Amino acid sequence: MSNSSAITEFLLLAFADTRELQLLHFWLFLGIYLAALLGNGLIITVVICDHRLHTPMYFFLLNLSVLDLASISTTVPKAMANSLWDTRVISCTGCAAQVFFFLFLMVGEYFLLTIMAYDRYVAICKPLHYGTLLGSRACVHMAAAAWGSAFFNSLVHTANTFSLPLCQGNALDQFFCEIPQILKLSCSHSYLREAVVVVISLFGVSVCFVFIVVSYVQIFRAVLRIPSQQGRHKAFSTCLPHLAVVSLFISTGMFAHLKPPSISSPSMDLVVAIPYSVVPPAVNPLIYSMRNQELKDALWKLAHLTLFR
Repeated sequence: MSNSSAITEFLLLAFADTRELQLLHFWLFLGIYLAALLGNGLIITVVICDHRLHTPMYFFLLNLSVLDLASISTTVPKAMANSLWDTRVISCTGCAAQVFFFLFLMVGEYFLLTIMAYDRYVAICKPLHYGTLLGSRACVHMAAAAWGSAFFNSLVHTANTFSLPLCQGNALDQFFCEIPQILKLSCSHSYLREAVVVVISLFGVSVCFVFIVVSYVQIFRAVLRIPSQQGRHKAFSTCLPHLAVVSLFISTGMFAHLKPPSISSPSMDLVVAIPYSVVPPAVNPLIYSMRNQELKDALWKLAHLTLFR
């Protein structure tokens, strides 16, 4: 195949060859997907319905849950369908859509986590300016900037990737379409243009990472200066869930894409893709609700109103 226009479909990597293992994979992914739908759906519902949660922190958490729901819905249903129907095929249009939406949602989540770090920094280090710096208009503008920047970034990468000539067939070493796997199929001389775009994007990612680290250094310094143990506990209870989500998101993503080539293989790529593409949307609601008493109270109130009205 001389170029991408000659390719009408791609072959995704199968989780297993035997029918029993394919069905096991289907049921495992179904459980994870339903957990993600339930957890993120509950957070979205309680934040919208409970006026006590109409604050910047929960506004950004609502956006995070929407991104998580959308990102897991981009990859998991197709993987489940392929396992259930014993197929590996995805159309070229479907692959391009999956690349675009997955990258859009993952980059959007990263930008949003950066904004949430700023929210926690202002709340703890500059509490007297919180209402000024994070008013409703400012929150909407920051969220819109995260979504808009991610959309533009994904559009450029997707257009660039699918304009490359492909010379290495149409079989992808992953259970969903992602740019690194498609670049492996490109002609050796043709991916330099996309490499330039990747380097520019990595600069933006690095700036966000440094911002998050610096924000949390300042947050921990401020928290440790709080005289009362109760005050420190309350401050940590609002920061640690976000820090846990950021750590999970960054560590799994970095390991998936920056692991040494010596340990890279189709099976390894498949295994490490799950922690960064499937696990975070399912566990993020649990992480945020474990130490957040306001969110727990709102969930109990919603459950009580639903079951006993």
